[in-house]
Order: sequence, then C-alpha cells, then structure tokens
Amino acid sequence: MKRFALNSATTRRWPLPDLVAGCVDAGVDNVGLWREDLSGFGVEAAAALVRDAGLTVTSLCRGGFFDAPGWFDENRRAIDEAAGVGAPVLVLVSGGLPAGSRDLDAARAHVGEAIGALVPHALAAGVRLAVEPLHPMFCSDRCVVASLGQALDLAEPYPPEAVGVVVDTYHLWWDGQVWAQIARAGRAERIACFQVADWVTPLPAGVLLGRGLPGAGCVELRRFREAVDAAGYTGPIEVEVFAEEVWSRPGRVVLDEAIAGYREHVA
Repeated sequence: MKRFALNSATTRRWPLPDLVAGCVDAGVDNVGLWREDLSGFGVEAAAALVRDAGLTVTSLCRGGFFDAPGWFDENRRAIDEAAGVGAPVLVLVSGGLPAGSRDLDAARAHVGEAIGALVPHALAAGVRLAVEPLHPMFCSDRCVVASLGQALDLAEPYPPEAVGVVVDTYHLWWDGQVWAQIARAGRAERIACFQVADWVTPLPAGVLLGRGLPGAGCVELRRFREAVDAAGYTGPIEVEVFAEEVWSRPGRVVLDEAIAGYREHVA
C-alpha cells in the first residue's frame, strides 16, 4: 500500500477536501491530481490542503494537446501548477491531428518539437514531463502518440530527468511489443508514471469512459506491475479510472474498491 495512489479522476465527483480526508482515513499516502482539481480551489490552497494532511502528490494531469492554439503558454502554466502543488510529474497527452490534416508523421514530429520547447521551463521548475501514449482509437482527436515505443522515441532526444513516459495499462495492454518497450524504458530510466485501470467490455457508447477498477476487466495488471518493477521503477502506482458507473458511486466506496482491487490484482 505504500505505492498505492488514488488518481482523482477515479473519484471525479468527490470534492478535493473530501478526497484528502478519505485518503487519510483509509491510510492512503499518495494522490494524483488533475488541473481541474486546482482551478476552482487554487494551487496554493490545494497544495496546503494536501501537504497538511501528510499526502504526497504523485502527478498532475494534464498538459499537452499541442494541436490547440496557445499550447505553449498553456503548457508553461501547467508546469508551474505542477510545481506549485508539489507534483514531480506533469502528464502530457499530445492531442490529435490538426483540423483538416491527415498527416500523422507531421503531427508526431510537432509533438516532439513542442516537448523540446518546454524542456527548459520544466527543468527550471523541477517538473518532469511524462509523455502518455493512448490507445490507437484516440489517435485522430486526442493523442497521436499511440504506443509506448512512439512515446520513448519522442522522449529520447531529451534528458531522462526532463522527459519520461507514462505506462498506463488501459492504453497499452493490447500491444504485443509492450513488454520489450517497458524494458527499454527501464534501461533508459524513462518511466515517470505508472497508472492502472482495467479494460471492460462491452465498451460504453463513450469509449473514453470504458475503464474499470482493477479486477473488473481483462488486463494482466500484475504482469504490468512486475514488468515495471523489473525495469527498475519503484515509484507510485496510480489507480486512474474513467467510468460513469464508477463516478456515480460515493467516493469512499470507490476508494475502498480500488484498494481491494489493487491488493488482489496489482500488488
């Protein structure tokens, strides 16, 4: 349980003070936060709330969306927010194809250039950028980085302390190359964040919300945990689930189920 982290996306409708209190009561030491958690609360107030409760912020989601106007300034703000709340990692979701484009190669090249433009600010702030590959079904509109190998290729030109990758079981479980790529990420010291969620079928109409708590689906979650361990990753393990069925239940109930699933299927 020392590595278990509740990502606030899993309990999306649980207000931040209640989430913090629930984690303390459940003996959870780590939380992953989203920028939406900070927007209505304030970065300084959120940082104080979490710090005073003795919790550690494991990551902040998210930066990226480099296809959007104003991406440079928006990502600099995201880096500053991560530093302000004490998150060592800012998760980057690259964004999809620019409007009217079909050129995936150019879109991915732009992501690499955008990351490079942000590296100096990230290093100065003490925040590590973490490139997250998403399942290929999100390639057109949310993330042109569709495999761990692609994420590592984008990170490779930059120092490991500046740019790493996210290993997210929901997005990577299907890829027959993922085990070799996790080992590659370990050799390069690139694993910055490890997130677990299960793949539940049939998928709902909104496929983005098709995740399940650990044990609810078909992913070999413990195999992933063993693979990242073998690659040298010893950091937190975030349970991050997007699912209306999960969000509709009380936050503490979801947290207890996440802990139970983590113990049985991940740890």
